[in-house]
Amino acid sequence: MATYLLRPFSAQSFPPVSTSRLISSESLPQEEQANWALRPTRLDEYVGQTDLIERLRIAISASRSRSEPLEHVLLHGPPGLGKTSLAHVLSQEMGSKIYVTSGPALAKGTDLVAALTRLEHCDILFIDEIHRLPIAVEEFIYPAMEDFKIDVTLDAGLAARTVQVKCRPFTLIGATTRAGLLSSPLRSRFGLTHHLQYYSQPDLLKILERSCGLLGVSHADRAALASIASRSRGTPRIANRLLRRVRDWAQVKANGAVNDMCVAGALKLEGIDDLGLDELDRAFMRAIATTYKGGPVGLETIAATMNEDAGTLEDVVEPYLLQIGFLARTRRGRALTHKACDFLKVPFNPDTLA
Repeated sequence: MATYLLRPFSAQSFPPVSTSRLISSESLPQEEQANWALRPTRLDEYVGQTDLIERLRIAISASRSRSEPLEHVLLHGPPGLGKTSLAHVLSQEMGSKIYVTSGPALAKGTDLVAALTRLEHCDILFIDEIHRLPIAVEEFIYPAMEDFKIDVTLDAGLAARTVQVKCRPFTLIGATTRAGLLSSPLRSRFGLTHHLQYYSQPDLLKILERSCGLLGVSHADRAALASIASRSRGTPRIANRLLRRVRDWAQVKANGAVNDMCVAGALKLEGIDDLGLDELDRAFMRAIATTYKGGPVGLETIAATMNEDAGTLEDVVEPYLLQIGFLARTRRGRALTHKACDFLKVPFNPDTLA
């Protein structure tokens, strides 16, 4: 395991670190085309989320036998776990078209009317970040989900009148990273609701082996792919992103053969260690360890110390450190755990977690 030297805090100790990171689970615009090339197209190609896939197989088979649309589906969980990919897989399995939009793009009710009226029988409307739907649009979507009709109000005041517009039976698939922000009336109208879990290393290894075939990587050691999987934070998007970096390194410096040396060389160049931590993660822990003696310390204070945005640290850095047991949230603030102190080679004070 790598050792990182701790330095006394100064203004130069924690320079601003770019949050457009290689290990970010958010999709980057420049890699969108590469992501599409690696996405599964059928349920048989979809790896992981076993319980969800089995539920969907049964629902798809039953719906197709009755020539009915699939029940409305709500997928929620961290970014990068395959919610958008699964929506397109369901479209392929149902033999229907899929229309993609997002919550912020539907600014007013008429935007939703335009989207719904172009749907054919059993088509799918996929709304990403559905928790960001405006309240006015939500009210339009309730009767559409239940009765496949839309009530449109024309004019205003005493001249106001309501016109009912029918739409063909369809399936709404909603995806969100923050299910708690969905209103109860909207959440209750989905027939299938599932939380996507982080992937295990064996599942990530299967995904990487499939991606190697699609990327034309003919020589890839299984141990090297397992090493990539272990640094991928349980997220397929990150795993594929790391694989592309390793492939480039191998093509230039190792005649295209992906092995342990390629993984170590490529990811060292990117600043990613054996645990999948990058410089922003390590700077966050160093700030707590050196300046605040392991904590507890408030998030705003850490952000000011690092010259970073508190929201960025909370959404981008903390989830994975909490997941691997390096960080604890106490009543008095954030504190490093025993595992984190061992990693940083600093003494652990049990009082920090009191």
